[in-house]
Amino acid sequence: MKIVIIEDEVKTARALAALIVSVEPGAEIVASLQSVREAVDWFSGEASRVSGRPATAALPPAPDLVFMDIQLADGLCFDIFRETTVHAPVVFCTAYDEYAIEAFKANGIDYILKPFSGSMLSAAFQKVKGFRNHFREERQGEFRHLLQPLITPQGKNSFLVFKDGRYSVVATDDIAFFYIKGELPVLYTFDNKEYFVNQSLDTLESMLPSGKFFRATRQYLVHFSAVKEIEHYFSRKLLVHLRVSTPEKLIVSKDKSVAFLHWLDNR
Repeated sequence: MKIVIIEDEVKTARALAALIVSVEPGAEIVASLQSVREAVDWFSGEASRVSGRPATAALPPAPDLVFMDIQLADGLCFDIFRETTVHAPVVFCTAYDEYAIEAFKANGIDYILKPFSGSMLSAAFQKVKGFRNHFREERQGEFRHLLQPLITPQGKNSFLVFKDGRYSVVATDDIAFFYIKGELPVLYTFDNKEYFVNQSLDTLESMLPSGKFFRATRQYLVHFSAVKEIEHYFSRKLLVHLRVSTPEKLIVSKDKSVAFLHWLDNR
């Protein structure tokens, strides 16, 4: 069985690969990808360029199964399905349980929660083998239909906040950005109001529409409409100017700059 792993943490990917081979000795890891962009390139037939092999080299065979982390460095894995076609069944990997797990199970695709265990992988392989015939080419339309609610998640429309002894509701479209103030996450609106929220930025990122918000840095989660202009910064970084002021300069790293510009361009 030929396997593709999509996981942005190198150590986690290696551990998963080792566990896969130990549980399924006949498994062959044909690719280990780290980002949405890399996965889109690979599944679009650009594996030769992504892996650095000469363009004349034969492309690896199509995988029988994909292990796919949900939250990658440059976006949610569902972005992959928007840009290319994945013909193999997928076992989704996540540290959270907000991703319509029951829908995956109903379609014969399993999920595994981090940290992984041998029993989790063994159960996943058994389930995939049992439903293997359901993932032939003629069933891809049905497969994508079942995934559609996850490919285009609506996200939260509003947040209940508390300040000065009062509760109020803030619409998601009124939020310019979330950021870390001290050690606490804060919601900041377009009319320059801020409220502390209980969720971490990681959790907030999973709750928000991926097309509207981008994790620009570890401390900032930015709304598309808040971005005013961008300029090049030192070492191929980006300096982002928002329509509202930020407590400090908002600088997108070199590693995220391409994904950030791609997000802004693909509306």
